[in-house]
Amino acid sequence: MAASSVVGPDGKECCHYGGRVTTFVVLSCITAGMGGVIFGYDIGISGGVTSMDPFLRKFFPEVYRRMKGTSVSNYCKFDSQLLTAFTSSLYVAGLITTFLASWVTSRCGRRPSMIIAGAAFLAGGVIGGAAVDVYMVIFGRVLLGVGLGFGNQAVPLYLSEMAPPVYRGAFSNGFQLCVSIGAVAAHLINFGAEKIKGGWGWRVSLALAAVPGGFLTLGALFLPETPNSLVQQGKDQEHARVLLKRIRGVDDVSDEMADIVAATQQAKAGRGLQVILFERRYRPQLVMAVMIPFFQQVTGINAISFYAPVLLRTIGMGESASLLSVVVTGSIGLASTAVSMSLVDRVGRRTLFFVGGAQMLVSQLMIGAIMATQLGDQGQVSKAVALVLIVLIAAYVAAFALSWGPLGWLVPSEIFPLEVRSAGQGITVAVNFLLTTFVAQSFLVMLCHMKSGIFFFFAAWLAIMTTFVYLLLPETKGKPIEQVGKLWGQHWFWKRFSGTEEEGRTTSKLSSN
Repeated sequence: MAASSVVGPDGKECCHYGGRVTTFVVLSCITAGMGGVIFGYDIGISGGVTSMDPFLRKFFPEVYRRMKGTSVSNYCKFDSQLLTAFTSSLYVAGLITTFLASWVTSRCGRRPSMIIAGAAFLAGGVIGGAAVDVYMVIFGRVLLGVGLGFGNQAVPLYLSEMAPPVYRGAFSNGFQLCVSIGAVAAHLINFGAEKIKGGWGWRVSLALAAVPGGFLTLGALFLPETPNSLVQQGKDQEHARVLLKRIRGVDDVSDEMADIVAATQQAKAGRGLQVILFERRYRPQLVMAVMIPFFQQVTGINAISFYAPVLLRTIGMGESASLLSVVVTGSIGLASTAVSMSLVDRVGRRTLFFVGGAQMLVSQLMIGAIMATQLGDQGQVSKAVALVLIVLIAAYVAAFALSWGPLGWLVPSEIFPLEVRSAGQGITVAVNFLLTTFVAQSFLVMLCHMKSGIFFFFAAWLAIMTTFVYLLLPETKGKPIEQVGKLWGQHWFWKRFSGTEEEGRTTSKLSSN
């Protein structure tokens, strides 16, 4: 049996949760993790198909002509607003959907949101694979974005609430592991689809998004709701208690159940998004809900994920070679995510943030320096230089998968009390989609105008975000999810926001409106 405890300001243990990792929990989380697989697949698939000649010829002929010509700068060959619209439409739809998904996840539960997500993924994959014009392709991406809006809202919360506290980091990092699995699957499928004679391999790549969507839809129909969500919805507490016993594999769940009920009672006095935005006591969580997904995106990872094949073709690699290189770097990222899962509950979140941030910073600086000195507007780099760039990209992806990749989803999902958890996750997902859309829509333009300077731009942000974590993020390792809120009152900076007097005034003001 595993147990976890929270240590109060006086150094004494203030609560004790019993529990172990049960087969029931593992199977439930694997099914929910299909949402992460689809997220990773959708990220990986777009960069691959947009580097395929048949796909470009059919939907983006202007880009294809520029890619084959010699009069356009290496950095500008893929600069097309229509091409970036294909990529970013997924995230615009996800951003808009997030607000509805937050309400559904809070009022109806995590499970219904996952069912909706799976159905949208299924429809989007079918339409994308059958597309006959660019508008149909983009519509398929929009439906996939709707799925991401619901899936990214519900799945991280589901994993955090189902996992035993002492293993919550590993379970929640399972979301990023699933994202990495999906991305690697996309790279492998792109590599194989590119070789299909007849030029229709891109249809296979786009249509296969429906497969994990089908698994998520079917699996979610049989998943249990989390006890936290059942109590939040006002369902029978005894039913929630029985379910919690089954999840934890022990008979005594009184401490954890008491915390869930207490958090729900507090939630009845709150108003979700309004409360988290205006109540002073939630200021630390609000800052983290905005800044962590913001920093996750300005690491530059999605620029690499979306456009890695395009970037490698920019330096002169062939279509097949660029796709194969992305398979290799994606596999390294997958392995690093597994390492992160094994370490996060041992060494803590902050340590992984520091190690990963430092490695990403060095990698970005070296990539920028090599691009600046070796790649001009015309010509190609040597094979040796191309190999070095691939190694550096792999090192960068590995560092992200160790740190900001999984932790960017884990930390926001575990820092909110139940009364504002769905609203807080909604803010996190909305900021993530907003920045993802910006990166997807602007990267090729920035690459064209900033050239190698774009990598120094991302490196500067890496230095800033690592400093932010050092100064402002407390360690949440091993803390039960309904007790994490106490950490803010012990933090050197955030403790000024934990005063009850100001909370009372704010709550009274909101209640009177």
